[in-house]
Amino acid sequence: MSFTVDFGDFYDPGNATVHRNITPFMVNPETLSCEARPLAFTAATALFVIQIGIFLLAIPGNLLVALVITANRHTMSMSDFYLLHLAIADALLALSLPFWAVAVIRGWIFGDFLCKFISLILEATFYTSIIFLACISVDRYLVIVHATESYRYRQRMWSRVICASTWALGSMLSLPALFSNAFRPDEDSERVICSERYNVGSPILWRLATRGLLHVLGFLLPLVVMVTCYSITIARLMRTHGFQKHRAMRVIIMVVVAFLLCWTPHHLAVVIDTLMRADLVPYDCARRSSLDVALLVTHGLALSHSCINPVLYAFIGKKFRTNLRLLVQRKMRQDRVLVPRLSRSTSQTSEGNGAVL
Repeated sequence: MSFTVDFGDFYDPGNATVHRNITPFMVNPETLSCEARPLAFTAATALFVIQIGIFLLAIPGNLLVALVITANRHTMSMSDFYLLHLAIADALLALSLPFWAVAVIRGWIFGDFLCKFISLILEATFYTSIIFLACISVDRYLVIVHATESYRYRQRMWSRVICASTWALGSMLSLPALFSNAFRPDEDSERVICSERYNVGSPILWRLATRGLLHVLGFLLPLVVMVTCYSITIARLMRTHGFQKHRAMRVIIMVVVAFLLCWTPHHLAVVIDTLMRADLVPYDCARRSSLDVALLVTHGLALSHSCINPVLYAFIGKKFRTNLRLLVQRKMRQDRVLVPRLSRSTSQTSEGNGAVL
């Protein structure tokens, strides 16, 4: 799984190597005039800015979520466990973005080992973050629709088991990234790319398999789980009374809408890209150029979901705001107690040493 498109090269549809699940085309002199060189620079610059911006927004947001949750360990619910691991996954995903941002401008300059390692992190965190989103929807369904005492007693144990299983599954799904290598796409090229090259079996079948996993496990299945659980949850909330149900419904609707807005455009663009490479969609220069731009724009939109998650699952929530306020107040009280102690300690030390202030 990866969504970055290398706009620095001109492409040949016959090539079967995979550039982070988006197949790069090799140089084809017959189609060289189709590509506008200013578009390559503009697209690369835009992608660089988008990835750095997401990195700067996602890191502090997700770290703050993790800090607030871990500061209240004794009151952590099952959803809090999922939210904590979701924040960790999104933060790790964001940590990989500067490497890809630099690669857009200068090519891959970090060597073959980091090519494999960063690709593994990107793919593993992508899958785990999507799965944790589905886990949160299931947990909210169980809490609201099936709020039994036995469930409350089991939730701490089950949350650890499910979180460990999710990370294990995400790691397994990321294994195709081991085929990533740092290499020059052709002998005359000075630009090195970090890309997947399948040297075992049929490259076309490998491409279809990896993209199938991306669409099914990375989008369709989590979407079905989320829509099903949240639909039943909303139906149950509609039968309750009070203001809180309206607040919960707003958050639930925003979660589903944000997921669809961030991920649907990119998956559609990748599907069209796959069909074009398989000659199921007619190829021409204008269509190829438009699709490249679409992949670029939807790529940034999809990655921005790691910035939105802290807002949707934490900053809008009343519980998070209350815990954040209590954490800040506790920190301020500790600082007020610590400063007089430090002042007295400094004064005593100065007097003992005969210092004159």
